[in-house]
Amino acid sequence: MELLTQRYNEKISGILGCYDRIVITGTLPVLSNAGHLTAYMYQNNIRIFDYAKFAEPYRDKLKQNAQRIAEAAGLEIEYIRSSGVRKEAVIESIIKKRGTSPGLVHIISVMEACTSYKPWHDKVTGKTFLKYDQGKCLTYYFYFIDELLGLCYVRVPTWLPFKLQIFFNGHAWLSNELAKKNIGHQMIDNAFITIDDWGKAQKMSDNLSIEKLHKKLNAFAERYCPVHKVFKQQYHWSIMQCEYSTDIVFKKQEDLKPLYEQLVTKAIHSVKPENIITFFGKKMHGKYEGEMGNNYHVRIEGSRIKHSMGKASIKMYDKFAHILRIETTVNDVTFFKHYREVIHRDGSSTQKEASMKKNIYSLKPLRQIVAASNNRYLEFISAIDDDTIGHKKLEKATETKTVEDRNYKGLNFFCKADKKIILTLARGEFNIYGFRCKDLVKHLAHYSSDQLSRLLKRLRVHGIIKKIGKSYKYYLTSFGKEVITCSQKVINMVMIPQLSIAA
Repeated sequence: MELLTQRYNEKISGILGCYDRIVITGTLPVLSNAGHLTAYMYQNNIRIFDYAKFAEPYRDKLKQNAQRIAEAAGLEIEYIRSSGVRKEAVIESIIKKRGTSPGLVHIISVMEACTSYKPWHDKVTGKTFLKYDQGKCLTYYFYFIDELLGLCYVRVPTWLPFKLQIFFNGHAWLSNELAKKNIGHQMIDNAFITIDDWGKAQKMSDNLSIEKLHKKLNAFAERYCPVHKVFKQQYHWSIMQCEYSTDIVFKKQEDLKPLYEQLVTKAIHSVKPENIITFFGKKMHGKYEGEMGNNYHVRIEGSRIKHSMGKASIKMYDKFAHILRIETTVNDVTFFKHYREVIHRDGSSTQKEASMKKNIYSLKPLRQIVAASNNRYLEFISAIDDDTIGHKKLEKATETKTVEDRNYKGLNFFCKADKKIILTLARGEFNIYGFRCKDLVKHLAHYSSDQLSRLLKRLRVHGIIKKIGKSYKYYLTSFGKEVITCSQKVINMVMIPQLSIAA
């Protein structure tokens, strides 16, 4: 099939697949588990009910550390009381004044929810231990521009277990890499408008060094949350959320605008749950209980359509009316499976398909999976943009076919008799349980048994229905459902309203 990128090749200046927003979490093994921390306190002769007294000095050290960093940079820590204040907007206004040179941009402090523990004594077992709890604590956001990753933030809660959150953008990282290689490029926000060599940029995007990233994350923890050294622990880094975008950059805005409007209109009506599943490379499972659906949203920047399945979603939107962006977002990477080594409890290991691990080294195999999701979506919108496929389906349903020297006329969607047949086949109970010849008699009473037999043969020849094995039961085919649904939509939603206006 000809992809949209091939069809409009002359109007496109470049295509780039790249990680966009990435959020990493850092946890300390001893502190992030209630049982492990309980054992640690017992080993160090600390009473469980002295947990708050045990945690307070570390909170104070983190406050002192934040103050020291602020003074060294000549900044003041800004405390934000209102949840309605967007931290991103605050940082954006500061960067406009200071520029994009590397270094600390700003420090924001807020009171935010955090995971914590509370002491507990079980009267039944007589044991005293820590239980998980939810609370609030003073939390720092350190915003800075890194020479490798671009604009980042490190979120540091000042209360145990000191779970860190680090954000960076893959496009900013790639921009720095292009600059090092002296490859000219221009960015607006988090998107490339021009790149001198799109092919080289793609190769560089595909080779994000996880080892270098790991070293950076460790350095951030060392600087902004130094108390972890007291416990002689290194942070374990996991993927909390990531986005991977495929940008199709058009030379002119007027080339993208009519195409995008047409794609969105068609996608709203065309994307079904079974399509969403295939975008993510999965199969329909009868036991799946998660949410699935489409969402159309109009923003100041433009409109976007989003298709979601559980913890993953895929979006299409026009960025600056210049870029057609397809973007897969995943909030839990275990949503995807891939072929990897699985270590069993007895110590043995096997190579098998398994859920993706959350650690940052999964960013490498994950890139291939989410890029494939974007590509499958690109194939889908390329198909709905290509009217030749629609013409072929229409011809298949409406043209006369000859089988064994016998002619079988196609469906006429405007003929009263054929319309009655179409609406009967589309009945809900037939869609679920199928139907037999005797089921049709109730709704097509004026047909004799011979006429019904010839009708079923006609529908089978045109691929509208199929017979199940050696039974007498029939079902609508996928093609039959498409043709019947679309024909009724066009007649009832387009033709009849337009004819009413004309009248």
